[in-house]
Amino acid sequence: MENNKPHFAFQPQNYRLLLIGLGINVLGFILMIGGGTDNPAEFNGDELFSPVRITLAPFLIVSGYVVMIYSIMRRPKKTSGSSTKE
Repeated sequence: MENNKPHFAFQPQNYRLLLIGLGINVLGFILMIGGGTDNPAEFNGDELFSPVRITLAPFLIVSGYVVMIYSIMRRPKKTSGSSTKE
């Protein structure tokens, strides 16, 4: 007997991974914020070009996108009870 139940591509695990990737992405953008000054004659290069803002934040943003792409492309596991015959 065939199972005519509709099949959704996104499982709860996909949504969980998508939200984790979004959280990593938002954290990267938050770490990149700042470095400005109110006085245009003042320049603080150490704050503007900090290692967190130059290396860590872009790495987190790219890794967040990778996790989100993986969560979208991830196939659901096949259960032993379902048949693929048509």
